[in-house]
Amino acid sequence: MNYLAVDTSGSHLTVIARGDNGAYTYYNENCDLKHSVILMDAVEKALFGAALKKEDVDVFCCCLGPGSFTGIRIGVATVKALAYALGKKVLGVTSFDCVAYDSTEKNVLALIDARHSHVYAAGYSDGKITLSPAYIATEELGRYSGRYSFKTPFKIDGVAADTVSPAEGFRAAVEAKLSEASTDTETLFPLYIRKSQAEEGR
Repeated sequence: MNYLAVDTSGSHLTVIARGDNGAYTYYNENCDLKHSVILMDAVEKALFGAALKKEDVDVFCCCLGPGSFTGIRIGVATVKALAYALGKKVLGVTSFDCVAYDSTEKNVLALIDARHSHVYAAGYSDGKITLSPAYIATEELGRYSGRYSFKTPFKIDGVAADTVSPAEGFRAAVEAKLSEASTDTETLFPLYIRKSQAEEGR
């Protein structure tokens, strides 16, 4: 199944195109949150690298977060627009999926930096969620240390966790869930575990 996958959930940018004739991964570790400026160029580069045209894509995928509020909106909006215009299926995976699916360990606590001494966390066992996504203070993570291996895509200050590949984890999560793709673009919506700073300040 041909797919194009976009992850704009953090300071990084990943775009993966895969088809019958090959695959191409565009990865920028730090695009300074300029996703709206460089995303479409990255999409074109990935499609060209995989010898695909937009019309050849069966499923358009994106990362739903948690992560950058603005970045997630950009990714979701872009994927929904492409899928709607071309009459294709959509698929969303979470930032937690991207961490858990890049680990070979059975029990994983996927951690995403929420800053201000907090993390977004979700527990997995054999790829299935066993601890619902939550916003947790880093000082409270000790209660999970005996049950889970801590994994994160990027180092988090004050947290002892193994790092996994954001791009490889994203690819693995997308390919594991392709059968869940839907023709309903409204099934794609950002995963926000808490309000943005701007909303909390109102």
